[in-house]
Amino acid sequence: MNSPLRIGVLGLTHDHVWEHLPHVRSNPDTRLIAVADPHQALLGRAEAEFHCRPYSNPGTMLDSEQLDAVYIFSDNAAGPELTEMATSRRLHVLVEKPMAADLAGADRMLADAQAANVRLLVNWPFAWWPQMQQALKLAAEGAVGDIWQVRYRAAHAGPRELGCSEYFCEWLYDPKRNGRGGAFMDYCCYGALLARTVLGMPNQVSAVAQRLVKQDIAVEDNGLLVMNYPHAIAVSEGSWTQIGKLSAYMTMIYGTTGTLMLEPRDGGRLLLATVEQPDGAPVDVPELPAHRATATAHFVHCIRTGEPSLPMCDPLICRDTQAILESGINAASAGACVSL
Repeated sequence: MNSPLRIGVLGLTHDHVWEHLPHVRSNPDTRLIAVADPHQALLGRAEAEFHCRPYSNPGTMLDSEQLDAVYIFSDNAAGPELTEMATSRRLHVLVEKPMAADLAGADRMLADAQAANVRLLVNWPFAWWPQMQQALKLAAEGAVGDIWQVRYRAAHAGPRELGCSEYFCEWLYDPKRNGRGGAFMDYCCYGALLARTVLGMPNQVSAVAQRLVKQDIAVEDNGLLVMNYPHAIAVSEGSWTQIGKLSAYMTMIYGTTGTLMLEPRDGGRLLLATVEQPDGAPVDVPELPAHRATATAHFVHCIRTGEPSLPMCDPLICRDTQAILESGINAASAGACVSL
């Protein structure tokens, strides 16, 4: 019987970390050993809730603890350095989306993991929706024919308005730590990943990134990314100014014989429209096997079996997603299309 993987966490300023630590604690194949972050309040919370050892310095934690893997939930810009610290010690890495703040950082992370022969996975919250995994399966099997468009909209009223912590907001609103942007990097990344997963790499992108409502922040609050393919178009929308949930986090996959629509989050429906059923009908969504239901379970599975990760968590696909995002930011800045 395998011993539980000993997990350390590098960075606690990404609020998504608090959704994953309970999974580490409850999974019999993992043990949460230690966390590292410079903020004493975050260390205190982790120690109180999860009974792990706190460190203010990541290097000290890595030198002091016997670990098998780390989770990285820092700001985007810090990810590459933390990944290097972990991979140099032959530790597997799970990093929160999008991967890094820029393409150079993503390339560095990928190279470090490959050189150390350790697993690197990228966590995306929507990767664990059962309806998303089923939709990608159906699309790959040709259930809607040849795909000519994918569209994803990620939107809310803003990080502060949503209730994100001060530690999270501090770097989300900082273009250097987030990745040359705000809502564009934070939210257009989802549609970029969806497009890369379903359609591959685009040959050209165009984009708009504007501060339309929140004049008190230094980054854009809305972004639109358009990815051009020889026979398809992909659209990714990101907003920090939307009131209400209508249209938010909806996924659309359009093909020559049908259309798939995904409602968001656990419990969301998957609908298929065809010529015979133009209004759409619910598609059965099977329960996910345990190793594809959470990031923690999937990470353990990939480490122990050596099997490929889900495409959405594959570091090569996520590296390409970073390239699409960077091209989009360049296009928005220049007001021109950018070829890849």
